[in-house]
Amino acid sequence: MSVEEQLNDVLSRIQDSETHYGREAGSVALVAVSKTFDAEDIRPAINAGQRIFGENRVQEAQGKWPELKAETPDLELHLIGPLQSNKAADAVALFDVIETIDREKIARAIATEITRQGKPVRLYVQVNTGLEPQKAGIVPDETVAFVTLCRNEIGIPVEGLMCIPPADENPGPHFALLAKLAERCGLDKLSMGMSGDFETAVQFGATSVRVGSAIFGTR
Repeated sequence: MSVEEQLNDVLSRIQDSETHYGREAGSVALVAVSKTFDAEDIRPAINAGQRIFGENRVQEAQGKWPELKAETPDLELHLIGPLQSNKAADAVALFDVIETIDREKIARAIATEITRQGKPVRLYVQVNTGLEPQKAGIVPDETVAFVTLCRNEIGIPVEGLMCIPPADENPGPHFALLAKLAERCGLDKLSMGMSGDFETAVQFGATSVRVGSAIFGTR
């Protein structure tokens, strides 16, 4: 299938899941994950009407998204990969949403750049629900305190939580945990679910799902 056909299939599955799980129609946004794909691979999705995209690395995104954003100004770009503090300025300049805030140092660097550049950026805290040592994210037990620190002391606008469950585990309990933590934090945005489990994420309250290979295929 073409990128457009695969995109439409994913959108249809999201709509079916919203109906099946009693979610409001249109309540789940699709973030099309375009990491490792070039601008010419991404344009068919843009031409088909997709407007929200996700990238893992700042440097890779810098090579293709300024041009794509110039062509289509209403695109929304999400950073969904780990962020180093020395890339904070570049990330704030390029991305509209940063989903991977997970420690005080990066939160303060982002806050500094938002103020310096005068650019509003929407922010999510990444939670390591599976306590995986190789994976980024704050541990669940520290999430509420960290979100409070970000909002009240550092002064950044956290609007939601994000997670990536362990690949070899049932994602449902991880999605349920993230939803519970968001409720405790007073947050209503949940970025969770990828190509293999986004329908389950819709069941547990996802407001955005991050889907790459089901749309663009694999490199």
